[in-house]
Amino acid sequence: MMPPIDPALATLIVPACAALVLVIVPFSRLGGWINVLASFLTFVAALALLIVRPAAGALLAVDDLNIVFIVINTLVGFTTSVFSAGYIAHEVETGRLTPRYLRFYHAMFQFLMGSMNLALLTDITGLMWVAVEFATLTTVIMVSLYRTREALEAAWKYFILGSVGIALALFGTILVYMAAQPVVGDGLPAMTWGTLLANASRFDPALLNIAFAFLMLGYGTKAGLVPLHAWLPDAHAEGPTPISAVLSGLLLNVAIYAILRFKLLLAANPGAVAPGPLMMTMGLVSILFAGFMLYRRRDVKRFFAYSSIEHMGIIAFAFGLGGPLANFAGLLHMAMHSLTKSGIFFSIGHMTRIKGSQRIADITGLTSSHPLLGWIFVASVAAIAGLPPFGVFTSEFLVVSSAFAHKPLLAIVLVIGLLVSLGALFLRLNSLAFGEPTGSLAPSRMTHAPMILHLAIVLGAGIFLPAAIAAWFQHVARMLG
Repeated sequence: MMPPIDPALATLIVPACAALVLVIVPFSRLGGWINVLASFLTFVAALALLIVRPAAGALLAVDDLNIVFIVINTLVGFTTSVFSAGYIAHEVETGRLTPRYLRFYHAMFQFLMGSMNLALLTDITGLMWVAVEFATLTTVIMVSLYRTREALEAAWKYFILGSVGIALALFGTILVYMAAQPVVGDGLPAMTWGTLLANASRFDPALLNIAFAFLMLGYGTKAGLVPLHAWLPDAHAEGPTPISAVLSGLLLNVAIYAILRFKLLLAANPGAVAPGPLMMTMGLVSILFAGFMLYRRRDVKRFFAYSSIEHMGIIAFAFGLGGPLANFAGLLHMAMHSLTKSGIFFSIGHMTRIKGSQRIADITGLTSSHPLLGWIFVASVAAIAGLPPFGVFTSEFLVVSSAFAHKPLLAIVLVIGLLVSLGALFLRLNSLAFGEPTGSLAPSRMTHAPMILHLAIVLGAGIFLPAAIAAWFQHVARMLG
């Protein structure tokens, strides 16, 4: 009788095996469906972690915190693979990509998903850093996929700023190891999350303080937080649209997860400074900066890239504020943003393919020319703007409520930032969705299913959040302190 398969290990093995297969599959359309199948199996393995909790091993450990992230990661990865199957195949038909590049794209997609899953599930701080670095390098390559001058420039910019961020994160990780070494000894124990958290109260607080500053800046770069955010708009604008969905919906979350793990160590050390003020400061600066920058964007993908910076700021602010309510709101907002923003990029993939342009001025009157796509886009923008009854409204309301209860002056700044962004979103929505249609009126041949699924989940979460999910998030929120 075969032993049961460890679902945590399956979330790593399936993408790795699929990537190797996709490298050699000669048929581009078959490769697309293999990519979908592998992403679906990975999602199923992640769901199995809700039922089967494997024991911690030498390299992997599953707890309530990383299960939240891994389920969201694999769900959006699966829906993005479905969207990719039609989108990337169309790029071959129009001559923007060759079949060889298409095969490469699908293989790299699985490498990217596997590396993000490893970053979320590993029990080793150093291995998490390696996984995040691998995910970064993979997305750098995918951003440059079209091989245009603009795409190569965006990839190079991403590589440079990403390297700065990952170097800062590495230095912070080494400092944490140095703080742990005198207490728990050399080697893996000084890099294992469980051991670190159990002994964090005895670590040198000065080293932890310095380490967290570097870690916040390093992983904050990956999360798109200001001031090291400049790679994100270019990467979104010049890379394939499905990669924009993965960047906004998934990779930014992985960076937030890394910050939260190290935040727990500081919270467990009574002599260390509170990490919350730094997180709240970077969060508020990101919200305000992105909100005002939205008014100057003329490229639809750059526009929503800055929207992602704003929402990463909201999440960082919520977790920096801390407490059961703010942490709950941060987790909920992270989930709702991942689903909503990736759905918006799916819509953008449809509209830019139809109109042949990413310029906002060239995309107008979608509700008239393509009613289904147009109204899905309108609903998605209303959701990301934080309007009821969508789930983003619930999470933003909870963040603002918690801020007014504990930091009323900062809450005022937060609300101003949210209102600035709201105005920009509806200014651009009016142009994109309404008015006289311009450009091609040809129907979209790609599936609308991923957009509809994401929007339905976000709407359902806003109307009624199931008790089991609410209890799960509340438990994780208390765990975060």
